[in-house]
Amino acid sequence: MSDIVTAIVAVGVVLGFMILIHEWGHYAAAKLLGVRVEVFSIGFGKRLFGIRRGETDYRVSAIPLGGYVKMSGENPMDERTGDPGEFLSHPRWHRFIIAIAGPAMNILLAIGLLTGVYMVHFEYPVFLDKPAVIAGIKHDSAAAKAGLQPGDRIVRIEDVDNPTWEQVYFNVVLNPNQPVNVTVQRGDQTLQKQIVPKAVTSSQVGSAGWYGDESVIVGDLEPNMPAQKAGLKEGDKIIAMDGKPLPSIDAMIERLQQTQDRPIDLTVLRDGQSLQLQVRPVLASTEDPSEKRYRIGFQNRAEMKISSLPFVQALNRSLDDNKKNSVLILQLVERLVERKISIRAVSGPIGIAQDAGEAAQQKGWTPLLELTSGISLNLGIFNLLPIPILDGGVILLLFVESLMRRDISLKIKERIYQAAFVFLVLFAVMVIYNDLAKLIPGLTGRLP
Repeated sequence: MSDIVTAIVAVGVVLGFMILIHEWGHYAAAKLLGVRVEVFSIGFGKRLFGIRRGETDYRVSAIPLGGYVKMSGENPMDERTGDPGEFLSHPRWHRFIIAIAGPAMNILLAIGLLTGVYMVHFEYPVFLDKPAVIAGIKHDSAAAKAGLQPGDRIVRIEDVDNPTWEQVYFNVVLNPNQPVNVTVQRGDQTLQKQIVPKAVTSSQVGSAGWYGDESVIVGDLEPNMPAQKAGLKEGDKIIAMDGKPLPSIDAMIERLQQTQDRPIDLTVLRDGQSLQLQVRPVLASTEDPSEKRYRIGFQNRAEMKISSLPFVQALNRSLDDNKKNSVLILQLVERLVERKISIRAVSGPIGIAQDAGEAAQQKGWTPLLELTSGISLNLGIFNLLPIPILDGGVILLLFVESLMRRDISLKIKERIYQAAFVFLVLFAVMVIYNDLAKLIPGLTGRLP
């Protein structure tokens, strides 16, 4: 129950702060340009409480799913009086600045938060920066069917030369059941291959079935599972299984399916000392609702590099990471539109609440701040999509009107907004349904 309360409080704080920043962007731009702001609301629906200052009612409303700024005369269906304080009385470039100010504040918040995090506690997985040399391949996987072998180095995937494992990961995840072109170096040979990643887990993301050389470090332990009962502890590094070195968590998962419920001997490093522990795997549920496999019950934790960066380096790293993440978000949207990836890959409010709850329970503030940065960037970019009702839709209509050199008729705008509203409601229902469906299988991530 405490985890649920933590998740609710965390997501309330995170989303409330981002909505406040977003709406403040609209509010500040409107005030600066002389547009009268009637309401600044956190939440929708009935007014719960607030204060009135001058011409603006600052309020908290009953439905905590967003917020809004109401400007005089902003609704195209309202009668226009010609009052200079009305939104539609202002030139289109004023309205453009007001519309883009909200998403811009979210993007600036994402950059600022990540810069602060990197200045205090810059942490990232060692594995992701390594060259993409294949350490092993899962039986009957996409990589196995393509004829790839351990020791192959991926020198090109799609249009990325000499990719890191991070670049390989995203090219695979975003292309379930879609052909992906791969070039590998095998000794003196350069081979052209094509793989078709399988759609896996409840999110239906792509998996090639290859893995690199990655440390096996115990993260969260599942209650009453063999790993906990055998005495494994968070932070333990598992270096061998039945006397054979473990190159990665995926290798361990593969071997567990071969040993099944036979007891296994683990060589573990803990505080610089080597320990021998015996564990008996059990057949248990996984992150994929259609799959059960032999497991011992812990989540793998990546080996991390930790440092702090000076301001300029932190800012540059933040800009680079936000640019990279923005491209990934747009690629996800493109693949959703093309129906090349399932809508299940998108998380809604329930998924965000789970992530926020997990981040809030970790040590320090940096995990929650990193998550807030990522969600803020997603919110900013989502609002810039050319969908009427969203800020991007307002910008699109302003652009069309500028080309036409006249306003679009009110009847057409009304139909556009009605269709957009129905689309957004259906999209929200679908995403929330997917969130609920993902709760059924339980844990996510790679679970040995």
